[in-house]
Amino acid sequence: MRPLSAVQAGGAGSVRYGRRVRRSVLLATIVLFPLAVLPRWTTLERRSVPAGQLSVTAERVPLDAHDPARRRVGCLDYLGGVALTGSDRTFGGFSALGVRGDRFTMIGDGGQVLRFRMGADWTPRDILFEDLPGGPASGWEKRHRDAESLAIDPVTDRAWVGYEGYNQIWRYTPGFRRGDRGIAPAAMRDWSDNGGIESFARLADGRFAAISESPPREVGARLRMGLVWPGDPTRTRPAFRFGYAPTNDHDDPSDMTQLPDGRLLILERGFTLPFFWSLRVGIVDLPSIRPAARVQARPIGVLAAPLITDNFEGVAARREGDSTVVWLVSDDNHLPIQRTLLLKFRLTC
Repeated sequence: MRPLSAVQAGGAGSVRYGRRVRRSVLLATIVLFPLAVLPRWTTLERRSVPAGQLSVTAERVPLDAHDPARRRVGCLDYLGGVALTGSDRTFGGFSALGVRGDRFTMIGDGGQVLRFRMGADWTPRDILFEDLPGGPASGWEKRHRDAESLAIDPVTDRAWVGYEGYNQIWRYTPGFRRGDRGIAPAAMRDWSDNGGIESFARLADGRFAAISESPPREVGARLRMGLVWPGDPTRTRPAFRFGYAPTNDHDDPSDMTQLPDGRLLILERGFTLPFFWSLRVGIVDLPSIRPAARVQARPIGVLAAPLITDNFEGVAARREGDSTVVWLVSDDNHLPIQRTLLLKFRLTC
């Protein structure tokens, strides 16, 4: 016997049910098909960008909350610091720092640029808070503007920003008015998506240097790859590579800068569960940075509990009178349990 069809078995009710099913399938197709064929960014939330006006509050912080009179950690004399908070929801996440006189530039890992002046009263003024004009991909997602490092030419005021994830370097015109050139160096192709160009510096002789945060994607690899460019890294290929060996307990190189005397100061970040940060500050003599060299920094100080700690990812150094001063900024990861700290030290060795 031939089986009954759906219509024969259910009559008019089954016909209406079948029509509802077909309409539901059609509706689902109309809604889902464009999402499947349109660019991926159309399905994701838009990256938050600075809204324009910003007020910044600075609260003074001690080096040691249990001993407010403490000033020394290794070769670093604490000159003061502040915890910064901003009125815009995109404030925070600052991973790179530039300081010239009383002018500060901070780059956030969501693509924001904070610029302000601050003097001896520790009060930010003349505040500008803008979005980076250009960078990897469309800029729709936060990962498209995961800026992690900064180098500024003190003569031309041009800036170079290193982007994690895409492992790219972008050059910006003075004042970050325009991003005029970007490149994904072939030498950085094997760098981890989440361990790229966090340590980046322009040297006084016009060269550029970078160190990867994580080792290359090789089983058992531990050395971080270092690169030196003979000039503008968006226009030249690296001149040579070297290996950087961080310490076991501070194995994330998070930034570096050249000191006025020519040496390199390098930050090595440490993290332990449940949520404890620490920072090892080290110095490398520039002549040791040469082709195929294995380099390790000489430690000059460690910020760890009970001293003030957080996720320090930005460093800058400059002359101030007869002293060399070092500035540190922390990335709060936009988490309420972290802070944006801006600290100042005098280097004594």
